[in-house]
Amino acid sequence: MLRNQIDKIRLFFRKDKESYLCFYRILGFYPRNIDIYEQALLHKSTSIRSEKGRPLNNERLEFLGDAVLDAIVGDIVYKHFEGKREGFLTNTRSKIVQRETLNKLAVEIGLDKLIKYSTRSSSHNSYMYGNAFEAFIGAIYLDQGYERCKQFMEQKIINRYIDLEKLSRKEVNFKSKLIEWSQKNKLEVSFELIEQFFDQESNPVFQTEIRIERLPAGTGTGYSKKESQQNAAQMAIKKIKDNTFMAIVHKAKEEHLVPEKESAPTDVLPAEVEQNKESLINTEVKETEVSSEEKGLIE
Repeated sequence: MLRNQIDKIRLFFRKDKESYLCFYRILGFYPRNIDIYEQALLHKSTSIRSEKGRPLNNERLEFLGDAVLDAIVGDIVYKHFEGKREGFLTNTRSKIVQRETLNKLAVEIGLDKLIKYSTRSSSHNSYMYGNAFEAFIGAIYLDQGYERCKQFMEQKIINRYIDLEKLSRKEVNFKSKLIEWSQKNKLEVSFELIEQFFDQESNPVFQTEIRIERLPAGTGTGYSKKESQQNAAQMAIKKIKDNTFMAIVHKAKEEHLVPEKESAPTDVLPAEVEQNKESLINTEVKETEVSSEEKGLIE
């Protein structure tokens, strides 16, 4: 509280008061390092560079925010749903941190109006707002620490915009979403049951692996095959946001589409066929010899 009052007093001596006030209305506190929040709202399409010539965008902050958000939401969900199984907690957390939810949250708190991007970049980029939200979480973490970041998520986000009880009952079919994505992008997706075992209470547990163009894209466990597939699909959906992984997938697809080598000409036979051919010739010779002997006896 005292720190916030000191930051408020300092605000009156700054030239960029409007920017600080803008972030204060979203955060509920004054930023210490406003530059990092502004960077969190820079889409890579802006091509802005630092004084040292390095690209300035929110990709690194997005990476950090993704990890911090997973930890904070996991913390909140764990404490809210006491006694619930790991699969339930994982699914509930995923419903909060999934792209559609983060996109909506970014709009709710007004981040969509602050994001800077090139006019050449599509304004309908389905990942832009959600990515900026993750980057914003990364900025709060670096500027204020984990506890303040968690406080922001609880007070400004969860309590205002998310009904945890209602959300936990909402069905999200990750498998269908992944299949729909694969059909749209013409990529091969398969679900493979790779293991079945029993937990400490002798309940059957299933483990499924998802392959995209025959490449491992995610694994999931559950107390039914369906649950394991859903958890694996959730991981795969997160994986396909990785540009490096998708580059490997598209390369694999191209390799699978390469036609097999043309078969050898009919006059050039494999070794096994040559042996069979030689055996056949010898048989014919023997048969000819026997026929000659028989012919002599007849004579």
